[in-house]
Amino acid sequence: MTILTESVARLLLAPSLMVAAAILVKGYADVGDGFSAAVIVSLAVALQYLALGSARAEEELPLLRHAPRVAIAGILIALASGFFPLLFGRAIFSHEPGPGESVVHIGRLELITPVAFDVGVFLLVAGALISLIHHLAQPPEETEEEDG
Repeated sequence: MTILTESVARLLLAPSLMVAAAILVKGYADVGDGFSAAVIVSLAVALQYLALGSARAEEELPLLRHAPRVAIAGILIALASGFFPLLFGRAIFSHEPGPGESVVHIGRLELITPVAFDVGVFLLVAGALISLIHHLAQPPEETEEEDG
């Protein structure tokens, strides 16, 4: 690739991650949108693979090799946030804390169970898509045919 392509890809990585974080925290409504944020991150990673090549992208972004573990952690977090209320005899995906209860805040973000679910969806989708991108970017292995 050209120097211009590599430079643009590098310059777009950080803003893409910031936009994804903003969408994760505040999606279409008050709760975030983990799926869209994960797609944005995956597209930024795909751009790195296209601009830098497979070997260089993985060298410069060493966290990419942990994508399958991230996907597994994401599905566990999403399932836990959905089914955790069953332990207390409540309906699946019941929001915690309930109406009128005190909510923990980080800045303007309220830490409620839908936020945990969105983070789980984000990790699941990002991990799965980055794993797919990684496998698609690898050159095909040459198989030796044995004469029998």
